[in-house]
Amino acid sequence: MLEKYREYQDNYLRKNKIKYKRYFYNQIDFNNKLVGILGARGVGKTTFLLQYLKELKIPMSQKLYISADNISIYSLFEIAREFSKEEGKLLIIDEIHKYPNFEIELKQIYDMFDLKVVFSGSCALKIDNAKGDLSRRAIIYEVDGMSFREFLELKLKITLPIFSLDEILENHIDIAYELLEKFNLKLNFKEYLEKGYYPFYFEDTKNYLIRLNNTINTVIETDIPSIFPIEYHNVLMLKKLIYLICESQPYTPNVKTLLEKIGMKNNYQAFYKFLYYLEKSKILRNIRPKTRGDNIFTKPDKIYLNNTNIHYAYCNNREIGTIREVFFASMIKDLECSNKGDFIVNNKYIFEIGGKNKTRKQIKGIENSFIIADDIEIGTANKIPLWLFGFLY
Repeated sequence: MLEKYREYQDNYLRKNKIKYKRYFYNQIDFNNKLVGILGARGVGKTTFLLQYLKELKIPMSQKLYISADNISIYSLFEIAREFSKEEGKLLIIDEIHKYPNFEIELKQIYDMFDLKVVFSGSCALKIDNAKGDLSRRAIIYEVDGMSFREFLELKLKITLPIFSLDEILENHIDIAYELLEKFNLKLNFKEYLEKGYYPFYFEDTKNYLIRLNNTINTVIETDIPSIFPIEYHNVLMLKKLIYLICESQPYTPNVKTLLEKIGMKNNYQAFYKFLYYLEKSKILRNIRPKTRGDNIFTKPDKIYLNNTNIHYAYCNNREIGTIREVFFASMIKDLECSNKGDFIVNNKYIFEIGGKNKTRKQIKGIENSFIIADDIEIGTANKIPLWLFGFLY
């Protein structure tokens, strides 16, 4: 039974060329018996799993990589049982969201066999108590695309430091001088905004945007329907919705207008579900007021694409103000929209995003407020270069 899966494993290992380790590699605790790695398509989950498989110091006969989309005749449980009989130690399961009722079989594997299981899946997966009670058994990590720092490390083969938000706010001038000795900012930041978020850029730089466009379509057409209760004919509405967001400036949604344009007149509940599906799949970023909690039926203050690369792959309109805000929001996860500036972070810091000539007019006199300016290398006082926020992870 296992011979076929070992052939798949050998093929994947031969194709895995990138040696670079993402920032999260050394942050994952593999002492747990069941570990989940969730993230969007293209952020490097499979590469990570194969790196871990190759580097774990046990014989190859005790390690097995399988992809859930290659499982046909046998069940996950049957494969694990056979592998355990052969004294297997590490079972890696990729793309687990493609396997129906995986939670139940993972629980059985966890309870019955002496196996370490590491699985990957779509960031849209919700691991909870609904099936199999995995929430108490599995440690789950969610990973994002590359930061600007990671992009530079992989492209230039250099090592660069990570800075906390407080470090950047307090010492941005010294940090910028230190970093700019190591790379050309203008060329590299422009390239990152267009093509640097997903690691597969370095596998085929020429066709990257085409591949990213296809990746987004696969998420919409395949991954979302495999996880959420959405009928296939509604997939076209998801695509229409993305295009409308593409064509907008930083978007404060008029829900009634959007519903009319995508052919869902007055169907507010379904619309908010669609926004939720696209956000969980890391295609959109819906910024909601925290005071209303995580209710998916709350109107977002703003709707963005998840990262700037999606703009270049999927949109005809690439308005620079939108690109700047999307970059900032993609680097800082815990933020809200602000009446006085663009964003408020940690309920404390106010940020106004703009170009190099942006003034403090909108945030004048506000404590802990900052101008985040594009097209500058070095900041002054409370005016900080936008690119520096690409060093937060």
